[in-house]
Amino acid sequence: MPTTKRPRRFIVPMEVEQTQFDTLLDEYEAEAGDLLAAQLPDDEPDQLPIDAQVVAGGYRAKLALEPRSYQSEAIAQWIEHEGRGVVVLPTGAGKTVVALMAIERTKLQTLVVVPTIELLYQWRDAIVERLQVAPAKVGVVGDGRKEWRPITVITYASAAMPSAPIGETGLLICDEAHHLPSPAYSGIAHRSRAPYRLGLTATPERADGQHRALGQLLGPVVYRRAPADLSAEGHIAQYDEKRVFVSLTSDEQLRYESLMGEWKLFLASKRHLLARGGDFFGELIRRSGSDPQARRALQAHHQARMIALNAGAKVSVVEELLGKHCQDKVIVFSEYNALVDTISARLALPSITYKTSAEERKATLDAFRDGSYSKIVTGRVLNEGVDVPDANVAIVVSGSATTREYIQRLGRIIRPKQTRAMLYEVITRKTGEVHTARKRRPDDSPVQSKSA
Repeated sequence: MPTTKRPRRFIVPMEVEQTQFDTLLDEYEAEAGDLLAAQLPDDEPDQLPIDAQVVAGGYRAKLALEPRSYQSEAIAQWIEHEGRGVVVLPTGAGKTVVALMAIERTKLQTLVVVPTIELLYQWRDAIVERLQVAPAKVGVVGDGRKEWRPITVITYASAAMPSAPIGETGLLICDEAHHLPSPAYSGIAHRSRAPYRLGLTATPERADGQHRALGQLLGPVVYRRAPADLSAEGHIAQYDEKRVFVSLTSDEQLRYESLMGEWKLFLASKRHLLARGGDFFGELIRRSGSDPQARRALQAHHQARMIALNAGAKVSVVEELLGKHCQDKVIVFSEYNALVDTISARLALPSITYKTSAEERKATLDAFRDGSYSKIVTGRVLNEGVDVPDANVAIVVSGSATTREYIQRLGRIIRPKQTRAMLYEVITRKTGEVHTARKRRPDDSPVQSKSA
């Protein structure tokens, strides 16, 4: 059996200049032998050998499926950018396959960082089954386990521990990479010495603006496709979107206007003070700790939002839509668990929230998967990080203003299928929810509206 000299491990300080890092990277590639650019055939600049018997990571890997065209395009762009960068694809479009292709081509010691316990095991199984890597070569760290292997899947929380030995890897993969720039997790990228880095996400943008750090932590966005584009090309399910508008009752409307009046009055009197530092809401929250007026204003705004998002008429609309889609698999999403509990009780739907035990959640999702349940209602807990069985209808009774959450929920129904998918948004008219719903929607997302 041929042998390959194992590349030296380079310690790259965080403050090292880019030219110095590039030099170390060049040396690493030259010694590894099987790495990215070192052995690219002249006629196939975007491909790497996939049948090498002896590799830097000590495992064999071969993808057991045919990647879709856009997945191949994504990995080619990643290689073009010297094995560093972020790939942005919709939920349900197969981002995991892109990562498996990166592992297959580099065959290095690899660390895969994921946000949840559920994803630990989903990724391990995908690497073993789809990449045909020996199970003994794939370990998980998290959920009480510490299995450091040539390919290790680890939670963000475990990888962020100062004692975690995450430095000695050649390839760093960050799933749901928008989590990485947070203060709690950015140290993962700084402590890793991996010369090759791949981030995966449906929406890299963060409300706090920290997504700009992804370029330094993992590399630039090297490939991006929108749900509408992939749907039009037939890669994911075709889908329609409709907004259903409801009204508050007279009592709800009076209460809402009273609370919003208190909020607006406070803003009119204090806006000049809050805007001084450039962080309006940050300053407001800081002041609420010692200023009773600021605290009451925040409480009024929150209570008004709760009235709008949890309007009583929404339950009747959900009941109507479930009747219309009695033969379909439907997921009902709510921003607040109070409405999840109300819908579950009134319409006899199984529910999943952050309070649901792991055993019950698994049982509910398994029943949804095998068809025992055709409808479930949930809060934000199923937005990401969970393998949700395929559905073809989503009803969003309330949500945040973030595009990420919108795309995550849309992704639950657009996995490739023959049937056309449908996303409903139930919105309370004459409230701030109208603006919230408009803000979270991507610019390229067409929508129809109707009143309930």
